Amino acid sequence: MIVVPRARSGARLDRFLAEETGVSRSELQRWIAAGRVKVDGAPREASGRVKEGETVAVEPMAPPTTEAKAEEGIAFEVMHVDEAVVVVNKPAGLVVHPAKGHATGTLVNGLLARGYFAAGEEEHERPGIVHRLDKGTSGVMVVARTPQAREALVAQFRAHTIERAYRAVVAGVAKDATHATLHGRHPRDRLRFTTRVATGRRAVTHVRVLEALGAATLVECTLETGRTHQIRVHLAESGTPVLGDPLYGKPPRDPLLRAEADRLGHQALHARVLGFVHPTSGATERYVAEPPADFDRLLAALRERAHA
Repeated sequence: MIVVPRARSGARLDRFLAEETGVSRSELQRWIAAGRVKVDGAPREASGRVKEGETVAVEPMAPPTTEAKAEEGIAFEVMHVDEAVVVVNKPAGLVVHPAKGHATGTLVNGLLARGYFAAGEEEHERPGIVHRLDKGTSGVMVVARTPQAREALVAQFRAHTIERAYRAVVAGVAKDATHATLHGRHPRDRLRFTTRVATGRRAVTHVRVLEALGAATLVECTLETGRTHQIRVHLAESGTPVLGDPLYGKPPRDPLLRAEADRLGHQALHARVLGFVHPTSGATERYVAEPPADFDRLLAALRERAHA
């Protein structure tokens, strides 16, 4: 049962629940349409408004089964595999799971081809996926092989106990900072997120400067929370967008920086560190994937210019 607080009175039912539960709005809309969500004991449409003091009861549904098919030839590095998890180093350009516009050629398709999922997990809507990296972001991810491992890892992500550290090259002169904000969808562009919302979910990113690169800066970002596009939003809205970010950035005025961003072809963001408690052994595991060759090439070019 969830009681609507005064601050959320007037919100759409699906948006209110998305912020309270962390479940996607599309999934909540499926539950609402099936009558699995009731407000003060009665069904209500997803677009219906909630009021202060109302009680919302949610009865989750089993997820729909996946339509993803096994595909050979999808390239990614397997850093570790055991009976419960697979840890991978995802290259930039690879989509994590099938979705609108990317029905094939995803990490999930490749994992299915390698036979990494146990019975009961391979039918899940998004087999093994407990978190994701954006298409243009590279780095380390953990994937669950069994339903039990998935539930254990999801609980850790929801509790914000996962260790996550990223490397990013940003346009401009960055400073050490902690960004603690609200986080929600942009009111006019549904593909984007923003901190400039009156209500939303808590988002915290710690930024540490690693190296000044003239018109750019190499930074490390550690996460307390893991909202969609969180690092990209915090860096962009603080005036130092991730270099090459097609959604939150813009072409730099500096000709060299613009040329290097074009050469990279994606945002200069890499998930370097991932730490979690293993879902069956209980041991603390920590994996480090160093940035890929194109990221290193970008740094080399910026350092050469900065030191000239």
